[in-house]
Amino acid sequence: MRFSQVVGGITAALLVSGVPAAKIPRRQDPLPSSSVSSTPVSPPPSETPAPPPSETPAPPPPSETPVPPVPTETPVPPPPEPTSSTKAPAPPPLPTSSSEAPPPEPPVSSTSTKAPAPPSTTKPAPAPVETCSAHLLVDDFSQWETGENLLAGATSDDQTMNSTSTDGGILTFTPNNIDVSYIYEQFTCLNSTAQGYDSLSFNIKGPEAASVSIELQTVNDCASEEYQSFYYTLDGLSGSLQTINIPLNSWVDANLNGIVGVLWYGFSAGLTGTDNEWQLDNVQFLCVGVAPPEDPEPPAPTSAPADPGATITTTVTVTVPGDDDGDTTTRFPFPPTSTRRPVWPTDEPPWWEDDPWGDDPWGGWPVSSSQPAVVPAIPTPTAEPNANANQLITRQNGCSNLLVDDWVSQSRLTFLYYNALLKSSSDDGTMKSIVVQNNRVTFTPTDTDSYFYTQLGCIDAEQYGGISLRISAPAGSTFDVQLSSTKGTCGTERTNDVVLSTKQLGWTFDGTEQLYSIPFSKFEGLDLTKFEMIFISNLRKSVTFGPMSLYCGEKVAEYIPPSVVEPSGPSETVPAPVGKATNLVIDTFSNKDTNALKQWHGADEGMTLTFSKNTMTLKTNDSDLMWVTQVADTCRDLSEFDGSYLHIAYTGSNLFTVSLQQHNEKCNNDIYPYPETWDSLEAQRYATKTDIYIPLNHFNVNRTRSIGFAFKGFYSKESTVFSKIEIVNSVPKGFTIPEKLPSGTFVFSCKRPNSFAFAIDDGDPVFAQQVMKTIEDAGITVTFFTVGAPLRDPTTNLSAIYNEMAAKGHQIALHSYTHPPLEGLPDEASIDWEYSNDIEAVKETFNGLTPKYFRPPFGTEGARMRQRLAALIEDPYIVQWSVDVEDWLWAESDTPEKQLEAFKRDVAAGGDIVVMHYLYNSTVSYLKEFIEIAKATGKQLMRVDQCMMDPNAPPLPGEEEPEEPEEPEEPGEEDPDEEE
Repeated sequence: MRFSQVVGGITAALLVSGVPAAKIPRRQDPLPSSSVSSTPVSPPPSETPAPPPSETPAPPPPSETPVPPVPTETPVPPPPEPTSSTKAPAPPPLPTSSSEAPPPEPPVSSTSTKAPAPPSTTKPAPAPVETCSAHLLVDDFSQWETGENLLAGATSDDQTMNSTSTDGGILTFTPNNIDVSYIYEQFTCLNSTAQGYDSLSFNIKGPEAASVSIELQTVNDCASEEYQSFYYTLDGLSGSLQTINIPLNSWVDANLNGIVGVLWYGFSAGLTGTDNEWQLDNVQFLCVGVAPPEDPEPPAPTSAPADPGATITTTVTVTVPGDDDGDTTTRFPFPPTSTRRPVWPTDEPPWWEDDPWGDDPWGGWPVSSSQPAVVPAIPTPTAEPNANANQLITRQNGCSNLLVDDWVSQSRLTFLYYNALLKSSSDDGTMKSIVVQNNRVTFTPTDTDSYFYTQLGCIDAEQYGGISLRISAPAGSTFDVQLSSTKGTCGTERTNDVVLSTKQLGWTFDGTEQLYSIPFSKFEGLDLTKFEMIFISNLRKSVTFGPMSLYCGEKVAEYIPPSVVEPSGPSETVPAPVGKATNLVIDTFSNKDTNALKQWHGADEGMTLTFSKNTMTLKTNDSDLMWVTQVADTCRDLSEFDGSYLHIAYTGSNLFTVSLQQHNEKCNNDIYPYPETWDSLEAQRYATKTDIYIPLNHFNVNRTRSIGFAFKGFYSKESTVFSKIEIVNSVPKGFTIPEKLPSGTFVFSCKRPNSFAFAIDDGDPVFAQQVMKTIEDAGITVTFFTVGAPLRDPTTNLSAIYNEMAAKGHQIALHSYTHPPLEGLPDEASIDWEYSNDIEAVKETFNGLTPKYFRPPFGTEGARMRQRLAALIEDPYIVQWSVDVEDWLWAESDTPEKQLEAFKRDVAAGGDIVVMHYLYNSTVSYLKEFIEIAKATGKQLMRVDQCMMDPNAPPLPGEEEPEEPEEPEEPGEEDPDEEE
């Protein structure tokens, strides 16, 4: 049965059964303040051999395949009698009666540093001879790889663990199985009683509420050839690294005059059952009269940890004298300093993949209080709760947190390689993955060579005390933090780099998110007047960072991102009227190739489709892919169903777009564009949990030229099961219809007859002048779709380049702020962030210009991105293309001339709006030929707004501008021209 007593601030639970006068021995120092309970435990079954001994005079060798002891379930039988065999004895039978053992005696009160006498069931031990003067360190695992501990004995897990590591001077391991995994220490026979050692101590970290058993191996005398095993269990570990001090007389009946080994086994699961990482460190026998070790310092990330005494050598190596792991942390290689613009993405690989377009960072833009990206932080002191409010207000007014990165955008970080300051920020492709979500970034290293850096631009950081950020990392995680400052004049000399490990910073991790600080005072030799870079390296496990900012003064304050507020859209609904047309069943999913109309249905490559019993399960994580079910080979007139509803029966996710596709004017599948356009509606707005009802007239297309319906723009990983698609003339009673939201004009081709438009996306500034000269020599105007963030970066010179282009009559249009696939973003607030920042960047750059022409990055279109654009810009145009030069595919291949072939193919098919990028030398070199091919069609080349016959577009050459009404002359005035 289980009894509990509070001893020294800890609840210690004893499993006692038939052990008279059992009690908890107590030293003068209390047990660590935690929730660990100590439990003598019975040995494992007798067939389980002990671990192998060391080569030192210790226990004899066991069997060739040692298996660790297995703890019994609670309640457990009393401790066994010692055995003369190397095999652990079998446990006695469980008690069959319901009688309870007497409660243990209260702990013995003592003011002495000596342990009390052991329980009455133990053999009287001779009075200790206090010959020791310090604790006896058995192992700090600095020699783990050699298989030898500090007493020249054997230490190993015999490969029973899934993994082991001694990173940071702590043994970190993941057990394979509670029944087979163990770690042992063996050494020359120790007479603990004669030498004055009274306790076993070690630092351990296991999952919260987990337990572990400890076997003490002893011999009858130090000349004996056989050892016996005695067992003890710790319950309720805290989940953090803690110091455990166990009096040796807790191993009842063990001969403390002949200790030869210690073994840890029975590593149980914790509260969650998912955290299976353990740590072990500083195994030692405690000397009577010497102060025992305390718990390792808990994480104190919100205040500066004690100075580790770092000294900087000429090679910028940080050495920490007296650090218990003896490690010396050296500077990692400085990241690339090239400012060559990375290759920009085109419309192929998804934006979240690991940098398929290049890995060289750009430069940045200067820190300025006027920059909208640098949002003043809301100081959140993490020290005393009753912080002086006046002090905080004063500090906030005089100095506010400088935001380095709020991790608000995946594409800003991993596509444009920018932080919030629009400075270079990258892993140079060394990470396995970088995922941005909810103002957090998770780095998963490929190996210990993985790193990440973020630059600040040689700023004066003297008013700041350090860097604050929230971190979540598995227990046992370690990594290095390097801060760098520029030597000499900013940007002209190499940096001075100072590195500290997280252990030297006093950090530990337990899997939960906590606020940490990187105090500048720790980094001796750092010149804060020229603070250049933060460099994270030597990662071994995934780690998640929250917003990173510089805090003012010495009081740690974190940057709190503004709350995400979803846009409030119209919510009006109207009763659904009854239509007059008959019903039309389109798809019942009885055939994987055709629908109920015997027309084709199918999906883009990359979607997962599963057909089963008149259902289709669709799953994809790519918002650019679509599934289509056609209503005709060419065109079908669905206008007869204008009073009816598209009904979709489904279960699962409704986070996708439903589109109705419109054919071209000739209903010819061989003429581009095909489809000519479509309108997209948000399924969720029209859905119940099982049915979607959309009025046909909500699809703003020419329904007399309908091709089919498409499901696209999926932004959830959850699958959707479809069972029926049909057009019905009524909806269930009580169903209401949301109002149709504006979604802009979606175009693939020009509206003006006999027109052709080059619509060019962003590229490499090095090619800009060549592009402008080619266009100028051809005597044409074009449209440039530009990404907003680089316009704010003066090192790209894009603002000057595009202003020059605009001055020469070219159209400037929008292309998002950081180039993500907008429909794939998780919420409308993220979509709005892209639009709002892009619009503001263009306004800043082009004297208040607000374009209404927008090209979706990657061509990824959907209902949400269209609706949000239309909510921010009146009557926008969403511009796709019908001529693709396929520079993304061929420009850097062995056959770049295929770009010409692609251009000719699409032009011959009738395409008249181009997509291309001035990213590659080959593409730019072919631009002249592209223009010549387009001119040879006899079409007139012009801007996109002109080819769309936009009344606000400038007139074409030869067209007259509308005349302004003349002001009437004042009486008596003469026209000076009349005199000539």
